Amino acid sequence: MARIDIAGTGINYELLGPESAPAIAITPGGRMSMEAAGIRELGAALAQGGRRVLLWDRPNCGASDFCFEGESESAMHGETLTKLIRALDLGPTAISGGSAGSRTTLFAAAHDPEIVSHLIQWWVSSGTISLISLANAYFCEPAVAANFGGMEAVAALPAFEEQIASNPKNREILLAQDPDQFIATMERWADAFNPWAGALVPGLGPDRLARITMPVMIFTSSPRDIYHPDWTSVKLHELIPHSELVEAPWSESEFLTHWAASVETMTPLSIWPRLAPSILEFCAR
Repeated sequence: MARIDIAGTGINYELLGPESAPAIAITPGGRMSMEAAGIRELGAALAQGGRRVLLWDRPNCGASDFCFEGESESAMHGETLTKLIRALDLGPTAISGGSAGSRTTLFAAAHDPEIVSHLIQWWVSSGTISLISLANAYFCEPAVAANFGGMEAVAALPAFEEQIASNPKNREILLAQDPDQFIATMERWADAFNPWAGALVPGLGPDRLARITMPVMIFTSSPRDIYHPDWTSVKLHELIPHSELVEAPWSESEFLTHWAASVETMTPLSIWPRLAPSILEFCAR
């Protein structure tokens, strides 16, 4: 693994596959790191298919630094990804991701379309229950902790345990935050997830969607996936008319069995390596 400074934030990353090959970046979901089950396996499959593969930890995830700047966390993640690709001199890169990784890559493609060769989407988060639950977990709980216990209470939250254990500097970054400013940031970032704001993807309005002109592939979701319901993939396909909507490489029953098991093992992304053949075929066109 390697580390690089991107706009003052330390980013943890790793490159797999042949150096001269066209690159593809994988962005995990949730606040999960690149060591989450399924990420490295997907990367290895893409590398075996002849691609240069970028695995990375977003700010506030894994061993990368905490960062509380930007209009929203997703927008900040997307801009960081494009800057990382340029800093590593990877050239136009295919970017892929699901759930939070879907948001990150959509914002990246809209922010700097010239550095994105292809965009691959799955598990698009939207809908009232999905967005409210995500905003509560990511932003409301830290804001409440800061309000009543200061930044020490935020640093003690289970949501930040992995990031501090992987990168002890993150505790210092948290404790250095002004509680009132931190709460204001959490308020702003949570507001981006307002399900009544009209955007399918939080903060991604028509002006940004219009900048996504590269080839786009969207995998369908499960009707029973309450966090990434099937209608979200269909709607995103409608909002990006030149995109291609394809079936996910698992059945409804396979997805439900997998998701039920992953609740106990905390491995929801371990099914992602199945996406590799379709991704490789799409990027080879």
